[in-house]
Amino acid sequence: MRRVRLRLALLAAAGALALTGCDGMQSYVGATAPAPRPPLASLRPPQPSPESRAQAVYFSKVQADLLTQGLLRRDGGGPDVPFSARNLADNFIKVALYDEYTDQGGRLIARETPSHLRRWEQPIRMALEFGPTIAPSQRTKDRANIAHYTRRLSRLTGLPIRLNAANPNFHVLILNEDERRAVGPYLRKLVPGIEERAVRTITDMPRATLCLVFAFSDDNSPGAYTQAVAVIRGEHPDLLRLSCIHEELAQSLGLANDSPAARPSIFNDDEEFGLLTSQDELMLKMLYDKRLKLGMTPREARPIVEKIAAELMGGAA
Repeated sequence: MRRVRLRLALLAAAGALALTGCDGMQSYVGATAPAPRPPLASLRPPQPSPESRAQAVYFSKVQADLLTQGLLRRDGGGPDVPFSARNLADNFIKVALYDEYTDQGGRLIARETPSHLRRWEQPIRMALEFGPTIAPSQRTKDRANIAHYTRRLSRLTGLPIRLNAANPNFHVLILNEDERRAVGPYLRKLVPGIEERAVRTITDMPRATLCLVFAFSDDNSPGAYTQAVAVIRGEHPDLLRLSCIHEELAQSLGLANDSPAARPSIFNDDEEFGLLTSQDELMLKMLYDKRLKLGMTPREARPIVEKIAAELMGGAA
């Protein structure tokens, strides 16, 4: 089963939108400051619908099937998946500096193209919000998992990431089916000027899409992310939901593409690894190394990336 994500691909014109990733992440240029927004709890119905309950049954079967196949690994990689400094550099270039989709006449076409380096240049103030039908026990578990994971991401990148901060610039929405379908007006409040196509990507999300994340920048610094919105299905069982949390939050930091060659990695369509791996940690460190600059192309970044990769791998080729 393929996970569809919206890719971080910055376009020149305000309001432009692109899709890439595994399947990808979308990015929006020209977002303005958030307007006052209604509480997510205003979304109804108060109880999961029969369709939402059916989705929960379906995704439980999906998780069980993946586990039966030996997928969604939680070990971070081991002796069976060695990688070298060369592998690390090549995988970083593909994951951080390429787009999987391109926009042709308003249509998103699957075509890998060179892009440029993108990341956050300001602290992340993260808000975690639940749809009203998400059970209290699940909320408690998700809050703890996300708090632990954001601390890990902050240590790896050196980027300050605070959960439940005032004036958030990153929203994590955990929604059941009915809440997600009704979330359009709320998204328009979160990101004034967001394209309707982006809203529909969330509200009309097909069942094959497990989770997604949008990252946003403004016209003044198109390589620097200033806002993000992640959407995770509340119907997922625990491991599948945690896998979505790991992947979407990591990709929103700037590792936006997926590569079949990246192993061990969550930035891969094959679902072999469900949680952030040892190689993923190194790629996050590389992304926020000050020697790499916003807007660098693959060609510009390559010699620096190779040097950093060799350092991280202790000089191993």
